[in-house]
Formats: sequence, C-alpha cells, structure tokens
Amino acid sequence: MTGQSARTADREIVVSRIIGAPPELVFTAFTEVRHLSRWWGPEGFTTTTASFGFHVGGVWEFVMHGPDGTDYPEWITWTEIVPPERIVLLHGESADDPHAFESTLTFEPDGTATRLVMRTVFPTRELRDEAAEKYHAIEGGRQTLSNLDTYVTGVLL
Repeated sequence: MTGQSARTADREIVVSRIIGAPPELVFTAFTEVRHLSRWWGPEGFTTTTASFGFHVGGVWEFVMHGPDGTDYPEWITWTEIVPPERIVLLHGESADDPHAFESTLTFEPDGTATRLVMRTVFPTRELRDEAAEKYHAIEGGRQTLSNLDTYVTGVLL
C-alpha cells in the first residue's frame, strides 16, 4: 500500500458492489432525495428528510429510522461531486460532530454495469472499530448498496 491508502488503512471501511446499471444512472440515484429516500440505509431502515441540497457545500439532514424504532439523526455535506464518476461526502450526526467521517464513492464502468466502491475513512481507528462492531457498518454498507442495486435496476431502468 502506498500514499493515502497506507496512511488511512487502519481507519477505513471499504465496501463495493457491481450495480446492474450504467454509471450515469447509478449516480442519478444520489442526486435527489426522492431517490435516496427509497434505498438509503441497511435493510429495514427508512429515512425522513429535513433538508436536502445536492451540490458541493449542500447538506442532507435526515433521520434514519431503525427497524427496532430507534431514530438516528444524520447529517451529510457533499464536499466533491464529479458526475458520474465520484462523490465525496462528510457524514456525522450533525454539522459540528467531531466524529464525522469522510466517504468517497467512485462509479466505474464495468461493461453495461457499474462498479461502485464506497471508501469510508474515520477520524480514528477506534471510531472505525466502533462503527464496524457496534453499528455493523460493513454489513450495513453491503445492504445499502444492495438496496441501491435493487432500486436502480427495478425503478430507474
């Protein structure tokens, strides 16, 4: 490992999936809350949006509702948007969350499909471990990308 990956490897979670649609369509699923609210989150979770703006510096404030009735306040700001190749975002509970983490999503053509890679870097290894162990972030990320695949291929195609 070299460069950034070597410096952040102990703080990262990487989840990827082949999505059965072209990058432009997969990217579109991130651009409007009417799309995101249909697939965002692990199985059994729903979202309620307070505000949404998909542009660099824009914010998505929402609550994720867990299947057990637990509500999770969420805040995302988009820090880089390169259609249809890349999205970088900062994600926490609120704008001043010291534990916010950065996720980089890359959309790579794979024949008629898209290889979506979600690389999340946490401020510390301990926060990464907590996300993985307490909040099941790896499985949750896999489920979220599965929900995205189902939505894009079933609704947007």
